[in-house]
Amino acid sequence: MKANLFLVLLAFFFVPTFAQHTSPVYRSNLLRNISLNINKETLGSTLDRISEQGGFHFSYAGDFLQKDSVISLSVQNKTIREVLEQLFQGNVDFKESRNYIILRPASRRFSVVPENIYTRKKLYEIEGYVYDEQSGKTVKDASVYEKKLLRSTLTDKNGYFKLKFKKAEEGIVLTVSKNNFRDTSLQFLSVITVSPPGYKENDSDAGASNQVERSRFGRFLTSSRQRIQSLNIPDFIANSPFQASLLPGISSHGMLSSQIVNKGSLNVWGGYTAGVDGVEIGGIFNVNKKDVRKLQVAGVLNIVGGSVKGVQAGGLANVVLDSVEGVQAAGLANTVKKAISGVQAAGIVNAGLDRMDGVQAAGVANFVRKSVRGTQVAGVANINGGSLSGLQVAGVANLMRESVRGTQVAGVANIHGGSLRGSQIAGVLNYSKMMHGTQIGLINVADSSSGLGIGLLNLVRKGYHKISISSNEVLNSNISIKTGNAKLYTIIIGGMNVSTSEKVYSAGIGWGHDFIFNPRLSLAAEVSTQFLYLGKPVNNHYLYKVQTHLQFMATKGITLFAGPSYSVYYSKAIGIAEDGYKSRIAPKYSRSFSTNARGWIGWNIGLTLM
Repeated sequence: MKANLFLVLLAFFFVPTFAQHTSPVYRSNLLRNISLNINKETLGSTLDRISEQGGFHFSYAGDFLQKDSVISLSVQNKTIREVLEQLFQGNVDFKESRNYIILRPASRRFSVVPENIYTRKKLYEIEGYVYDEQSGKTVKDASVYEKKLLRSTLTDKNGYFKLKFKKAEEGIVLTVSKNNFRDTSLQFLSVITVSPPGYKENDSDAGASNQVERSRFGRFLTSSRQRIQSLNIPDFIANSPFQASLLPGISSHGMLSSQIVNKGSLNVWGGYTAGVDGVEIGGIFNVNKKDVRKLQVAGVLNIVGGSVKGVQAGGLANVVLDSVEGVQAAGLANTVKKAISGVQAAGIVNAGLDRMDGVQAAGVANFVRKSVRGTQVAGVANINGGSLSGLQVAGVANLMRESVRGTQVAGVANIHGGSLRGSQIAGVLNYSKMMHGTQIGLINVADSSSGLGIGLLNLVRKGYHKISISSNEVLNSNISIKTGNAKLYTIIIGGMNVSTSEKVYSAGIGWGHDFIFNPRLSLAAEVSTQFLYLGKPVNNHYLYKVQTHLQFMATKGITLFAGPSYSVYYSKAIGIAEDGYKSRIAPKYSRSFSTNARGWIGWNIGLTLM
């Protein structure tokens, strides 16, 4: 296989050069080299000297050339064709016939440029422009006609023509004619479909196959001639075992390369084919009008107008205008218009997907327009417009529009606008519109919640918004705000001991859980930590509490509660306070754990406003 590939490449690159240097049995007179140094001699004698050196004869009409005109010409080791072109400046045509070179007046030539070609069933429509090949100007009043179908028109003042044909099964040959111009004919083949096994004609297929030519990269990497060819024969697709290209259009299949699906494809710098059903390797880029199957590798860029099934690897980027089923890897970015099922990995970003099923990993970000089923990993962010079923990990943030069934992990924040049935873990913030799972973060926020929020602050818009006023054995006046839900709520605490001689100020935070027996009766279990101010901020005083109390809803919006507590007081200056502040925080019956800590059983009583 390697030997065959080497022979194909050798033939592709070197056979044309070899052919130029191999001497055939008959050598063209026009290709013979001569040297001349003519100073003010007649044209007739100059032609005689050329024919003498070349060993042939000139043939021309007697009154055609001004043989008495005086010329000067100096050439060294140039072909006779080059000498004649320099001598006549393109005003004379010449061709060979045995040992003669025939000279005749050069006719002006047409350049016909088809602008648009439409094929619909048995209707064939062609429009374009006719130019003077020498001057580049448009030619008006040239006859454009089809001999067999007896259809004709004249070009307008801009050289424009348009013709419609019916029943053009055998193809069309357009001929352009005008006085003093050489007739020019163009052949347009009828629509022929050569399809791989299992192919079914689809009205939308031709349009889809041209998507790559309409894309930004496709327009840049393909020529206008190739795009015109796609308009000419949009439904012509053939199969080939192998092709080799230097660049799009410079291929072993020539201009037809974009209409052929290959088993093996080698693009030295880059190539443009209809598709691959095997292996394609590109030194810089690969461009495919339709589908890629099995393996595609490019040093820089892969562009596929259809779908990919297999493995696709690009040094910088992969662009797929349909879907991917398999593995896609790029050094910078992957862009897939529809869906990916498999593994997608990029050094910077994966973007453009409607749906992702499998594993998606990017150094910076993953973008999915709709749903994700599987695992997403990004160095910075995962941004999805749909739902997640699986695992999502980001260095900074996960942003979801719809529901999550699985786990989100982010260094800073998880935010999604749907329901959560799983878990969110973030270094700072979790937000879920409807939280039915677990949130773990510094701040947990939900619109509504029936799940568990574990964090410094749990906020639920349709959850607990309670204010409690209470008294205990240390502080006779306390106020606390409770947010979250019955499973776990956050308590923000502020308190003071109202006294002229035993003042105490406190601030702290806690967490609680409600055991609900019925709409009126419940039992709360809470833990908290508070900082106590006793006149000097340099002395640290802390109060840790575990408490439970029975709660009874006396009336709508007012709940009474009371219960026992166990407190631990820690300070490096126990019994020391400024004048007017309370020096004995722990009661006399408290138990000493060390010189800095004491514990005791206390009480708590108050009411809650909802």
